[in-house]
This record gives sequence, structure tokens and C-alpha cells, in this order.
Amino acid sequence: MSTGKKSPAAIDAAELPALRRRITPVLIAGQILGGLGVATGVALASVLAQQVSGSEALSGLAPTAMVAGTALLSVPLAALMTARGRRPGLVLAYVIGATGAAIVVLAAALGNFPLLLLGMAGFGAASSANLQSRFAAADLAEPDRRARAISLVVWATTIGAVLGPNIAAPAGRSASRLGIPETAGPFLWAGGVFLISALVVALLLRPDPLLTARALAPAGEDTKEGRSLRAGVRAVRESPRAQLALATIVVAHTAMVSIMSMTPLALSHHGAGIELIGLVISGHIAGMYAFSPVMGWLADRLGRLSVIGLAMGLLACATLLAGTAGASHSRTAAGLFLLGLGWSAGLVSGSALLTDSVPGPARAAVQGLSDLTMNAAAGIGGAAAGLIVSRTSYGWLNAVGACLLLPLATLIVYRALTRSREDTRAAASGGGDPARPDTSDAPAVPDPAGSATTD
Repeated sequence: MSTGKKSPAAIDAAELPALRRRITPVLIAGQILGGLGVATGVALASVLAQQVSGSEALSGLAPTAMVAGTALLSVPLAALMTARGRRPGLVLAYVIGATGAAIVVLAAALGNFPLLLLGMAGFGAASSANLQSRFAAADLAEPDRRARAISLVVWATTIGAVLGPNIAAPAGRSASRLGIPETAGPFLWAGGVFLISALVVALLLRPDPLLTARALAPAGEDTKEGRSLRAGVRAVRESPRAQLALATIVVAHTAMVSIMSMTPLALSHHGAGIELIGLVISGHIAGMYAFSPVMGWLADRLGRLSVIGLAMGLLACATLLAGTAGASHSRTAAGLFLLGLGWSAGLVSGSALLTDSVPGPARAAVQGLSDLTMNAAAGIGGAAAGLIVSRTSYGWLNAVGACLLLPLATLIVYRALTRSREDTRAAASGGGDPARPDTSDAPAVPDPAGSATTD
């Protein structure tokens, strides 16, 4: 019987089921804590930025700095994971996040806006850890259950993420008793939570899932050259499926971050207090995470492309509802819930398709590239969101978000038509089953553990 201290090289394929059962709860625990910390801080980020800067136009820079930090740190963290495994990368990310939270609190106390942005960038490292954890769940998953493995870890964030905005008020009150601005209190609590997350991962995520997957890979498949960022870029460039997956993740995340980051400010303009804002953001986060197992199941059963199409439909409905809500808090809440649901569908199906579509050695580099791209795009979107709202309105911001979906919708239709023609040719030649569900997005490369693919 294997133990938690067994080295990756000593694991054999027969021990994989037990290893998955041991690693998954650790990833879930880390996600719960990490989600709690991130959501607690994000709930009031734009409000805190407005208070410190004194400018509504600059309020969007706080969540933007966080997203930028997530993007900038994703590549070095992915490089660290590529070289030494998931565990050291996740631990370092949570420690940097805790340090960033402390800097945010200091900046709020001093009224220093540039220092606040620096702290928010460091705070974003914790978000990078949460995002990378979904790929850690996929390292040892069977190809035909990969989306469900990803979605389970994404789902775990629900517990902490829904609770986070609702403890913002007590966190703020506790901080005010210490002479810290009330809106900085959530960041004080978040820093402590991130340190606990780092401790959980450091002690319990053993053996490392990525290193174990490499140890189980066929001889000669895994090389140092194949793990480089350049190899990751090449793998995406050579795979149309990987390009579609990356586009899905980027568009869904950019639309979600841009609209969500300005929603607390829009609600406050219509008389919403901190408790109501927390409830609306909690509903949004529930949409992001609570239904991810359903999205994973659908992606494995119906195909990644079908769920990507669902994501675009949900995001379009979200922008329509939120953009026309005006002073209706319930309509805004419904739009934000659908926004989270669309993000969940896009992230789970896109992440599974991306992992399916590239060779095993390049996966960690491609996954880091994915997080860099999605967060860089979302950072630009978040910065633009503040300017759009200050010069026009929250409704126009949602209209711009809807426009982001059009190019991806076109790409999805093109991919579906291409697959349809391929199926017709295959059926005519006797080499395909026209009744088979859409598997244009099914795994195309071997599982690191040597499992059979669904192709």
C-alpha cells in the first residue's frame, strides 16, 4: 500500500486510483481556503480603490492590478511547476498573495494609491494558485473524465468564494477597531487565509501529481526541451483545437472580470449597501463555481465544443440582463449569476480541451501560457471597464462585453462546420460513426499515466 511519502518515481499505474483519492481532497481544501481569501478581498477592491485614489475613473485599476499580477506571475509559477512540480509553485503563489494582502492594508492606512496597486498585484498570485490547481487535478485524471476532474476542484472554490463577500463586513469592522480603514479589513483576513492554504498544500500534496504523471509517462516521451515555454507556444500554434480552447478561456474570463469588477460600483450608485453588494457578488460566485461539476459532466459526455457554445449563450444573456438592469438590484443579481455560470462553462470546457489538445510534456507550459493570456486580456478589460463606466455607463460596459463574444461565436460555428464535413467524409469512407457524439474535442494525445483516450 502506498503512503503519502512515496516518491513519484515509485508509483505504478495500479496505485493511481488511490493516489487520486488522496490528492483530490488536498486540492479541494486548498481551493476552499484560497477561494475564501480571494473573494473576501475582491468584494470591495474597486470601492477601496475609489476611496484611496479619490477618483471613480481609477477605481477599476485595483481589480485590474490584481488580474495583471495573476497574469505576470503565471509564467514564472508555471516554470517553477514545470521544473519542480505543482506543490512548490502553489505554495509560493499563496505566500506571495499573503504578502500582497499585507501591502494593500498598509497602503490603505497610508492612503497611498501606487502602493495599493502594488499590493493588489501581489494579491493576484493567490488567484493564480487557484487557477493552476484545476490543472493539478487533471494531471492524473483519465482522459474521458478530465473535465469532471477539473470541474470538481473548480467547484470546491464555491464554499470559500460564496462565504468570502459575506464576511467582508465583519472583517471590515474588526479592522476598524485596529485603526485600519474598514474597506481594507477583508484583505487583512485574506492574508491569514492564504498562509493557511500554503501550509495545507506544503504538508499534504504528496506525492506531487505533475511529477507522478511524468514518472508514469512512456519512456522517451517527456523531455526537458518539450517542457519549455517555447514548446508550449509551438504546441498551441500547431493545434486548431488548442487555439479554440485558449480563445474560449480568454474571452469568457475577460468578459466576466470586466463586468464583475464594476458591478459593486454600479450597485452603490443605485443605493446598495455593503451587505447587498456582498449578496450579489456571492450569487455571481455561486454561478462561477457551484455548477462546475455539471459543466464538467456535460463536457465529458456531449463534447467540449457543445459546452463552449453553451458558455457563449449564457454570457450573452448575462450582458443583456445586467446591462438593462438600471436600478433593479434583482435584475443585476440575475445577470451576474448568469455571468458566473457562463464563465464556469467556458473555463471548464476550455481547460479540458486545452489539456486534451497538446502533448503531455508541453502541458504545464501551455497551461501557464493560458493563465498569462487570459489574465493579461482581463487586466486590459478591467482597466477599460473603469473608463467606460466613468465616461458612459454600466449598460454600455455590458454592451462592449457582448461584442467580445462575436468573434468566438464565429470560430465555434466554423469549427462545428469543419467537424461536420470531417464526419461526413469519414462516414462515407466507412471510417467513422455518424451517430457518435461530437468528439472533435475529445482527447487526442495519450494520458500521462498511459490510459486509453476516447478517440
